[in-house]
Amino acid sequence: MDWRDEGVLLTMRPHGESAAIIEVLTEAHGRHAGIVRGGAGRRMAPVLQPGAQLSVAWRARLEDHLGTFTVEPLRSRMPGVMGDRLALAGLNAVCGLLAVSLPEREAVPEIYERSRTLLDLMPITEAWPLAYLHWELALLEALGFGLDLSVCAVTGATEGLAYVSPRSGRAVTAKGAGDWADKLLPLPPCMLPGGDGDNAQIAQALATTGYFWSQHLTPRGNKPPLPAARQRLLDLLARV
Repeated sequence: MDWRDEGVLLTMRPHGESAAIIEVLTEAHGRHAGIVRGGAGRRMAPVLQPGAQLSVAWRARLEDHLGTFTVEPLRSRMPGVMGDRLALAGLNAVCGLLAVSLPEREAVPEIYERSRTLLDLMPITEAWPLAYLHWELALLEALGFGLDLSVCAVTGATEGLAYVSPRSGRAVTAKGAGDWADKLLPLPPCMLPGGDGDNAQIAQALATTGYFWSQHLTPRGNKPPLPAARQRLLDLLARV
């Protein structure tokens, strides 16, 4: 069993004396893991960085085996964000969230393309946090947990949307919320199509999407369902 594809490196962990197990998100084969011989060595360390764009060839005796990767670097995204704490947190949040949320070996070409585009935006524009927010919304939708922010679930109004129901994921106006407002999640305008907002509002919106992540993601072992890098991103956005 073997194939070749291009992908974004999500995670890397040492394996044995010198090998590494990596996870990559590819267009045609989804989130896929494999062993890289010598991946923990000095020569490969600059290549196997989170967010790196790689050409990978996977091979295994049987399809359900872990298999091995042969990797060739296409470009590293780490140098473009190393001097920017916010962008570095964003890159790590993207890679971490993809690693814990996507099913293994299931192609998600639209999410792959959106993720690659978002990672390429981070070093070149300060407006990327808004793109990150809408990337999270798209990822939730692709996994079957999309929010319906088009119309108020109570009144049917399309304007004045101010809250999100934590039970249904549907938008609610202030009028429709009534006495239940304190039990609903905030809906900042930046969450709506074409909406905008500063970093503090984006952090508030990500707190809302974070609620749905915590409800729908299943922890792996004793690990928390959300990567720590995502919380660092929220903390930095709230300060900027």
